[in-house]
Amino acid sequence: MSPLEKLVAAKLRETWGLETRLLSLTSLAGDASSRRYYRALLAGEHVPDSLVVMQLAGTHLPISSEELAVFTQPLAELPFLNLHRFLHRLGVSVPGLYGQWPDDGILLLEDLGDASLWDSVQGLSFAAVLRYYEMAIDQLLRMQILGTRARDDSCMAFQQRFDFRLYMWEFEHFLDHGFAGEKITTAERSLLKQSFTAIAQHLDSQPPFLNHRDYHSWNLMVTGGKIVVIDFQDALLAPLQYDLASLLNDRETDRVIGPNAEQRLLEYYLRRKDALVGTRTDRDEFYETYLLSALQRDFKVVGRFRFLDQVKGKPGYKKYIPATLRRIKRNLQRAGRFARLIPMLAQHFSELR
Repeated sequence: MSPLEKLVAAKLRETWGLETRLLSLTSLAGDASSRRYYRALLAGEHVPDSLVVMQLAGTHLPISSEELAVFTQPLAELPFLNLHRFLHRLGVSVPGLYGQWPDDGILLLEDLGDASLWDSVQGLSFAAVLRYYEMAIDQLLRMQILGTRARDDSCMAFQQRFDFRLYMWEFEHFLDHGFAGEKITTAERSLLKQSFTAIAQHLDSQPPFLNHRDYHSWNLMVTGGKIVVIDFQDALLAPLQYDLASLLNDRETDRVIGPNAEQRLLEYYLRRKDALVGTRTDRDEFYETYLLSALQRDFKVVGRFRFLDQVKGKPGYKKYIPATLRRIKRNLQRAGRFARLIPMLAQHFSELR
């Protein structure tokens, strides 16, 4: 057995008894972080047939929190465990936690299967796709509205906020990496910086709510007829529209969520949100912030996926860049004054021509 297999086998026996056996440990596709995941098949009494092993690495913080020095003191707890406890208490569907050994670098989690929300909606009818995404919105609103209402300062998410500095840090990520090494002129950089500053100022002025930070179709698993939220350890305070824009505008989501579906789901979100807070949301103001949130996030995504490819040696994400650029064009066209960026960006990206 490998050292990891020996460690997992020992933790299984510690959790369920000496008769528990590890039958196999198979690597699973990971995310953009340094964490690694494995599916463990088990044998024994009163044990699950399988579970997922999360192998920890690094500082456990997003790169922005490290570079911007959000936390001035060492973390007292693993962010995943801190958020898991808060979200579970809130009633958000999260994976079951069987065991935790942060010092040994592993957690044992419920096996949710391999069907993400994105996988589950492929080939479905328009109505069925909407229903799945409505279920995702229900989970999102529980986190955003009820979670913010139940604020607990011991939860790390309430110690971080998407503010002007963080928005601009992500925009700089696009300027530094998004052009794949191609030179842009001083005038082009100035135009982008001016526009990015205006977007960041607008978003920074919005009321903060609890947000997942990466609430998209690949971080939502479908199991037992319900949506289960994963990868929530980077949660923070941000405008309501941030996670909603992530859900409806990410990677290649446009292949399933076209303009009609997007509008239907925005209205569903607003009806449910208004019912929870007891007041009617100004639609025009909400849509403006939603659109700017989608743009900000997509510019960040292009820079981030280029960075993962060129700096981190993770090329698997660059296939999503063309679809993201096409969506940037569509949303810039809807964003009034920021449409002026299209001709300049089209000089560098064929997707905006």
